[in-house]
Amino acid sequence: MTATFPPPAYPDVLAPRPAAGPIDATVAVPGSKSITNRALLVAALADGPSELTGALHSDDTRYMAAALNALGVPVETDEAGARFVVKGGAGTFPLAAGDLFVGNAGTAMRFLTAALPLGCGTYRIDGVPRMRQRPIQPLLGALHDLGADATSEFGTGCPPVVVRADGLPGGRCAMAGNASSQYFSALLLVGPYAARGIEVEVVGDLVSKPYLPMTAAVMAAFGVAAELDTAAWRRLAVRPGQRYTGRAYAVEPDASNASYFFAAAAVTGGRVRVEGLGRRSTQGDLRFVDVLAAMGATVEETDAAVEVRGPAGGRLRGVDLDLGAISDTAQTLAAIAPFAEGPTTIRGVAHARLKETDRVAAMATELRRLGQEVEEFPDGLRIVPRPLLPADVSTYDDHRMAMSFAVAALRAPGLRLRDPGCVAKTFPDFFQRLDALVDETGRRGDRGVG
Repeated sequence: MTATFPPPAYPDVLAPRPAAGPIDATVAVPGSKSITNRALLVAALADGPSELTGALHSDDTRYMAAALNALGVPVETDEAGARFVVKGGAGTFPLAAGDLFVGNAGTAMRFLTAALPLGCGTYRIDGVPRMRQRPIQPLLGALHDLGADATSEFGTGCPPVVVRADGLPGGRCAMAGNASSQYFSALLLVGPYAARGIEVEVVGDLVSKPYLPMTAAVMAAFGVAAELDTAAWRRLAVRPGQRYTGRAYAVEPDASNASYFFAAAAVTGGRVRVEGLGRRSTQGDLRFVDVLAAMGATVEETDAAVEVRGPAGGRLRGVDLDLGAISDTAQTLAAIAPFAEGPTTIRGVAHARLKETDRVAAMATELRRLGQEVEEFPDGLRIVPRPLLPADVSTYDDHRMAMSFAVAALRAPGLRLRDPGCVAKTFPDFFQRLDALVDETGRRGDRGVG
């Protein structure tokens, strides 16, 4: 079945307003998309009901909730209260057939593909045209080794995926680690319901490592222990016989989406504080604040909040960094690189070419459109700041392209965004929240940055 949601109320082209001075605010950021979709699947497999509070309601999480409902797992949605109530299916899915549609939600596609073998019947899962270009064969190969029948319908190694399910035998498998950590998270999440548990060998280097402890933390909250070889990252496992137990679970704010507001403080020489996102967070993308610190910002972290203060006038330093572990923040760094003194080099993000768009190529193209000198290489970019030119920036139906360049627009009059509504994927009211910061800055009459 195809789930559709109301389109965001944005024009085809949006001109974000430049900031009149340093941003100074405490910002409320919606719940983590990554945690919400993990918690939705875990709650769907649990014994008993669960209530997820502080949860994100966006395209990606709506697709996940709609898919679970289509599989016979009741998911009650309360967008105004930022809640989901899930009646767990006790390790399986009540319905013996399902035709699922998940848009361009990578977490929903990967997690559900791994979970569907726990049912009994035939299921199909598909997405938008871009999803049909995003590889899933490594996960399908691992599932085959674990005894599942899950195949790429058109033999492309990409969705649609067809699963003929009769329980997951489990056992041992191996996967290359250089494409997506979501494949490994998907196997961990369903591991307790595999008859023999699962043991996964990581072949080569594992990208986006911080997402695995995040997955394990969500599992632990619902009563299941995952085993992670965090010293060498060569082995992941879940012992059989464990079961998730339904519970009340609070989702913390999204660190990836907080990166745009932290960057806004940095480029305007201002201050942004995000409550509910502290130094004990399991979200690796919170470490983007270390990137900003390397560029000259001041960072303060407590258990309950994180605050970033930008250098005077937003005068940042160029950096040379490997962002392989936090690749979803690479676009944020690239978008503020034009305001740095000296070049910025981003390395280790080859796997970002397989996301909502080829993010490396897209950033290079749009930065050049803005007059920047850009060298593109297989796993990253080198950006040499040049005077910014007014231009319409394409977003490639990629929420992170839109939000990253919206931050650049704070100091770049004449920058306009095509298809700004793509932010609905993870942050539907992003521009309203950013505008609120700009409005507050204007009311204070602060002197502009330069």
